Amino acid sequence: MTVQTTSWDSSEYLKTEEDIAAYMTAVMEEGGDDPAFIVHALGIVARARNMSQLARDTGLTREGLYKALSGEGNPSFATVLKVSRAMGFKWTLQQADPVPVTG
Repeated sequence: MTVQTTSWDSSEYLKTEEDIAAYMTAVMEEGGDDPAFIVHALGIVARARNMSQLARDTGLTREGLYKALSGEGNPSFATVLKVSRAMGFKWTLQQADPVPVTG
């Protein structure tokens, strides 16, 4: 007996903005130290929304976005910011642990 499998595509399960927000929150909590993981997740969200529209919004080519946001892509931080903003995300930094004051 052979087992048949199908490819899993997370983008098919991101139906609402709430789904997307929860997904990206989980990504940042689980893999926030791994830039490739974050970029890949942005690619999944881009596919869930509409990669062609994102290309128009960012001024980048659809093919370039697919490549940059794939697991093998290595986009510049400027590209990540541009894509994130076009998708309605805002990057913020917060201190994880208090830094001791010296001197």
